[in-house]
Amino acid sequence: MSEDQTMVVEMDGHIAWLNLCRPERRNAMGMVFFKELTENFRRFDDDPNVRVVVIRARGKSFTAGLDLMEAGAMLGGKGADDRDILRNKILELQESNNAVERCRKPVIAAVHGHCIGGGVDLLSACDIRMASTDAMFSIRETRIAIIADLGTLQRLPHIIGQGWFRELALTGRDFTAAEALRMGFVTRVCEDRDALFDAAGDLAREIAGLAPLTVQGVKDVINHSRDNGVYPGLAYVAQKNAAALASEDLVEAVTAFMEKRDPVFHGR
Repeated sequence: MSEDQTMVVEMDGHIAWLNLCRPERRNAMGMVFFKELTENFRRFDDDPNVRVVVIRARGKSFTAGLDLMEAGAMLGGKGADDRDILRNKILELQESNNAVERCRKPVIAAVHGHCIGGGVDLLSACDIRMASTDAMFSIRETRIAIIADLGTLQRLPHIIGQGWFRELALTGRDFTAAEALRMGFVTRVCEDRDALFDAAGDLAREIAGLAPLTVQGVKDVINHSRDNGVYPGLAYVAQKNAAALASEDLVEAVTAFMEKRDPVFHGR
């Protein structure tokens, strides 16, 4: 691991554990972080051995959000050219969370401690979110005079609904793991960090044991239907299944059922 590296990947079978590893800065998100996030998720998407990704963090916090010291350096000039440079930089940073959402492999976030600002942007791009009881979240940008611009305002309403979303986005207040569970932002809350990681691993193994191309197809159809509506979504899944149903994994599923054994899927 290099000195400026912000995350490290550990493989466990078909599960890629992406560990945020800048605990001395509470895993604050600097420019290197966003670059590594994009690169890692593009690699996960291309790697047939990866079937599920779990994001977790080392140290006391999942992430303190955007590294404000680094971000301040982006606000230098006042000319139109400087503003255009800033716009392009924001679009570049957005691409890191877009890469998480576009990754065909399901992504589970396992959150402990604080998850602030940019951390909520990241979580909103994940498929499943879990937390320990000590987790604390905040769309903090409102309180530091910034409009959240890396995906929370676009993705979170689809997860928790407009009511909760608008309260949290407009106030910037902290909300607990219990509140996050109640509003549907996380699907389960675990007693502590160790229990959280165990539960995330169990869920990842359950998903990884299923037919990988089917799982990836489900994620694709979910996102397409969310972005395009019910009837385009129905047409899309009809085309998807027409192309994908005749697979070796389907034959294996039926054979395993007839033979009363667990299926072994190969993604073919």
